[in-house]
Amino acid sequence: MPAYSIEGVVPVVHPTAYVHPTAVLIGDVHVGPRCYVGPLASLRGDFGRLVMEEGSNLQDSCVFHTFPGTEAVLGRDGHVGHGAVLHGCVTEPGVLIGMNAVVMDDVLVGAYAFVAAHSFVKAGFVVPSRMVVAGSPARVVRDLTPEELAWKANGTRVYQELTARSLASLAEVAPLPEPEPDRPALSTSASVAVPLDQARAASSEPNKRLVG
Repeated sequence: MPAYSIEGVVPVVHPTAYVHPTAVLIGDVHVGPRCYVGPLASLRGDFGRLVMEEGSNLQDSCVFHTFPGTEAVLGRDGHVGHGAVLHGCVTEPGVLIGMNAVVMDDVLVGAYAFVAAHSFVKAGFVVPSRMVVAGSPARVVRDLTPEELAWKANGTRVYQELTARSLASLAEVAPLPEPEPDRPALSTSASVAVPLDQARAASSEPNKRLVG
């Protein structure tokens, strides 16, 4: 991975974490155990400290940054969707930040809360625990259901498993000109994780298990 020191401060990545080779880490960055950092993510600890706590994930093209002299934290088992921006905020354990959401400085996202995709959470806002916020600027919409919290927890486990899968088998290769006749299947399927709308529908049917 491209990792850079600044003023002698070197990024820290736990041996059980996975950081994609195209992600960039600069300076005072701390990637904890079992974390996943996706392709093209940028973690710029060139002004203040950035912390990813155990089991959290920062997906493709995300940006993590903060103002001088401050610390930004992605809490334990945090789940940050593709293209999101976290700037100078703190998230408590178990949160979900949706795709392309922007979470600004001095925001506190309470434990197990959701920030909906494409939301803008203005500076200083407090997202209550176990609530969903949405919009631009974001506002509190409602309580999360037990089924939604279970769906999120499962999705985070899937990313923790992806960390292990990537450490074990992800490798740069030359693409094939055509698929091989005995092409292997991936170990994941729709039984492992589904989108939230499908999970909600499944949870309303008898004998269906909510996953995602």
